[in-house]
Amino acid sequence: MTGQDVPPSFTLAYVPGVTPTKWVRLWKERLPEVALTLLQVPAADAAAAVRDRKADAVLLRLPFDRTGLHAIPLYTETTVVVVPKDHSAALAEELSTEDLVDGVVLHPLDDTLDWDGPPGQPAFHRPATTADAVELVAAGVGLLVVPQSLARLHHRRDLTYRPFPDAPESRVALSWVEDETTDLVEQLIGIIRGRTVNSTRGPAPTPKQEPKPDKRKTPQAKPPRRGAPSGGKRGKPGKPRRK
Repeated sequence: MTGQDVPPSFTLAYVPGVTPTKWVRLWKERLPEVALTLLQVPAADAAAAVRDRKADAVLLRLPFDRTGLHAIPLYTETTVVVVPKDHSAALAEELSTEDLVDGVVLHPLDDTLDWDGPPGQPAFHRPATTADAVELVAAGVGLLVVPQSLARLHHRRDLTYRPFPDAPESRVALSWVEDETTDLVEQLIGIIRGRTVNSTRGPAPTPKQEPKPDKRKTPQAKPPRRGAPSGGKRGKPGKPRRK
């Protein structure tokens, strides 16, 4: 098979917690001839996935090193605290920094929030991953602050989560290499931003001008007078002839 015979394809990488399901469905509807491959990558390796050409684009969390990369912010996630269901913090509708000051708050090495560290007392060691931290929360070692999507991803029946507005919010973005804004990348941007099939990035085309109707009245033949013979002149009335 020659290079020209190879069917087009597109690889979209994404970090844990991001769910591209809806966009994948729209891609398949609009571009059925282009195979879309999904590649889940750790948050720490997300930007490298496009730099190393392992993926054409990536869905990741801000901030990250944007050198040589485009990035379009897409949406902002709510930050939550993961707690055991029988913990006193589970009784509150939302938690504040003061609620966490005296407790142990875990800080995994793959933390995606833009801060130096969570409030509260640090644990004896930092868990390697968010998944490891969730296991420690279930074991009663401490609490965990994460984007809500990660709390849902690592859901357990014995755990719950509460909003934590005092923490930084997590922003999800679409990123790709600056010099590689291909037609397929543009198609993906349009799908994610909700553009319709017929919409374009350029100026709208000039609508076709329909010919204006001629308002001049067309002369119409006057109807014949009542009693006049059709197609001839009307004669003078006379007496009927005798037979």
